Amino acid sequence: MNRFLYTLLLYAMLPLALGRLLLRGRKQRAYLSHVQERFGIYNSKPPGKIIWLHAVSVGETRAAAPLVDKLIEANPDCSILITHMTPTGRETGEKLFGGRALIRYLPYDYPFAMRRFLNHFRPSVGLLMETELWFNLIHLCKVNGIPLFLVNARLSEKSLQRYLKFENLARRSLTELAGIAAQTKEDAERLATLGAKNMAICGNLKFDVHPPREIPDFRNLLDERPVFFAASTREGEEELILDAFEKNEEILIILVPRHPQRFIEVESLLKARRISYVKRSENRKIDSRTRVFLGDSMGEMFAYYASCDCAYIGGSLLPLGGQNLIEAASLGKPVLLGPHTFNFEEASKLALEAGAAIRVENADQLASETAALLGNPERLSAMGKAGLEFAEQNRGAAQKILELIESCRAPSGS
Repeated sequence: MNRFLYTLLLYAMLPLALGRLLLRGRKQRAYLSHVQERFGIYNSKPPGKIIWLHAVSVGETRAAAPLVDKLIEANPDCSILITHMTPTGRETGEKLFGGRALIRYLPYDYPFAMRRFLNHFRPSVGLLMETELWFNLIHLCKVNGIPLFLVNARLSEKSLQRYLKFENLARRSLTELAGIAAQTKEDAERLATLGAKNMAICGNLKFDVHPPREIPDFRNLLDERPVFFAASTREGEEELILDAFEKNEEILIILVPRHPQRFIEVESLLKARRISYVKRSENRKIDSRTRVFLGDSMGEMFAYYASCDCAYIGGSLLPLGGQNLIEAASLGKPVLLGPHTFNFEEASKLALEAGAAIRVENADQLASETAALLGNPERLSAMGKAGLEFAEQNRGAAQKILELIESCRAPSGS
């Protein structure tokens, strides 16, 4: 596939894209706001030179925070533009950077929409977080002389095989980038297979995200039971976890689905199973009969981690690749991982080697390992300390990425 065929395919899929937007809007009305921005139509722009960073959703936005801080510090005369694709990402951006950055949606990758975007904001430099390869956008940045970087870049073996199906298109786009900051050596090697040039291994930005100084205390809502936190669970995992922990009544479960649109779905599951629960949004104290504390709030993951004794990282019991384990480790919480962690392959490997995490093969083993861990205060403490050291030793990616950007930009800074 070349870029022309890719663009034709995008146009053919336009009705589907609009239909999907409307469908999502039924479940989450925020998808129906700022629709014009998804086609490159904007009503304002910040003054002066603009540094632009794109972070698709919540995880990428939180990870970008240390880098945004560095960019603001190093470029006090520039304005910061941050774009997203999801309402939750945009909401997170507003909370983290509101007043310090302009928050907008990035358009769909249609040439006319991307031209409007670039002509309106005219960024002096652009940064794409992680694995966001927007082929028309990348080409138009190259044509317009806008240095565009792929930062905190990761590429799993599964994603590599997918990109190899349209290798020519991926190879052309990667070579049009001004530079790539890969998370790990393995990521860099896979990107090199697709023809990536001008790469540096900078580490994972998520290690640079420090816990807030003040974290809400949910412990005052909980009782004295040991607390197991099932964090960022995905479709199908809640049933497995509830089945496995059914007989562990002495353990209180904090359950937080990955996506906010699933809060109601998981609550319905608890009702159908007649499992006693209390929602975070109710802000009331649980009693000894409560089995589950259901996290139905956004932006409070550190508070949930701070309130638990150990945490399972969702998306890893099923072949979904896992979620971010670094937040838990940075608060000194022992981590349990399922067999599928390819989205965080290097971080998972390092955490296991450091003694900060335990690998389990299924939900039953998750329940048994959790019970054993909660019954062993010495091991619990040792794993927590190992997690703190693991998180601290791997910081520094934001500074390395900043240095890569500065070394690759033209002397004029344009």
